[in-house]
Amino acid sequence: MTTSLIKKSLLLLAPLALVASVVSPVSANAATSTRYITVSAEGTVKVAPDAVRLTASVSVVAPTNKEALALTSTNSAAVRKALLAAGIAAKDIATQNISAYPEYKYDNGGSTLTGYRGTQVFSVVIRAAASAGSVVDSVVAAAGDAVQINAVSPFVLDAAKATESARAVAVKNAKAKATSYAKLMGVKLGKVNYLVENGSPAISVPVYTAMAKAEADAATVVDLGQQDGTVSITVQWAL
Repeated sequence: MTTSLIKKSLLLLAPLALVASVVSPVSANAATSTRYITVSAEGTVKVAPDAVRLTASVSVVAPTNKEALALTSTNSAAVRKALLAAGIAAKDIATQNISAYPEYKYDNGGSTLTGYRGTQVFSVVIRAAASAGSVVDSVVAAAGDAVQINAVSPFVLDAAKATESARAVAVKNAKAKATSYAKLMGVKLGKVNYLVENGSPAISVPVYTAMAKAEADAATVVDLGQQDGTVSITVQWAL
């Protein structure tokens, strides 16, 4: 082979060698990037409720449907007035249901019409949680035996701060779990590939049913307690 031909061959092979030297490290990185560890973790914090939801029903029986609805409206107006006087905003008072229907007494296989029952159900948000007991007492004083307290439920109205705290705990727990697995496998955690929050942050909401007072003049007390704020996440780290 002549000297001229050898030089031309080397010039043709040089770009190929350069391409090979560039591609090889990329291929190695691509292979390495397929190694990862994925863990799921939860973060839970205790949070004090800052609001209370009151569910109350006005219910009366009258000889006619019309009278039942009229008496229900009168007592409901008294409840509404008491709520407003207690500092509850109109936007926080909602009617869940209004109904009127005949009531019967069943005896010896037969039935007798005893009257018509009118009912209006209220759902009320008490933003000043500490005043919930006095609000309940005001409602009962306004409508007397025509009102029933169905449920008094403390809950977290502003969950933003609790959610942030729960997220921090969840990330800490996820990293601790991933680090533990990596140590057992003799590898080190790399960068985070992704983090996913599983569903919406959850605040547990227990329901408290109002109980009859032992004494007629005893004030109702609503114990707020604490609730759990939980965040669940899934995180993947490269190895």
